[in-house]
Amino acid sequence: MSNNQRAGIRIPVEFPVEVRWKSRWGGSRHVEGKTGNISGNGLFMCIPIRPPCETPVTVRVFLPVTITRVPIELHCNGRVIRWSCPGESRGMGATIDEYEIRPTRTQAL
Repeated sequence: MSNNQRAGIRIPVEFPVEVRWKSRWGGSRHVEGKTGNISGNGLFMCIPIRPPCETPVTVRVFLPVTITRVPIELHCNGRVIRWSCPGESRGMGATIDEYEIRPTRTQAL
């Protein structure tokens, strides 16, 4: 995807993130990392494992209590659209198809 195809302004922020998806064999997978940037319709995450493109993912972004005053998370459903390019941190880009703000279930990563 070229820069011209991206919609929305990307905001560079580093928040703890957890990504979950199903493997090709149906097993549950998850990885922890941090956001690199977030926009209104997607996010880039610095994570050590990258699911294949088009894989549906569930993402939990833990928002800092110093900003939100209460422990909340951004909970997103989307899909992988790209992997990191040369010169970028190792990670992946994903769309945000649905999202909600909800109380954090567990302590931030």
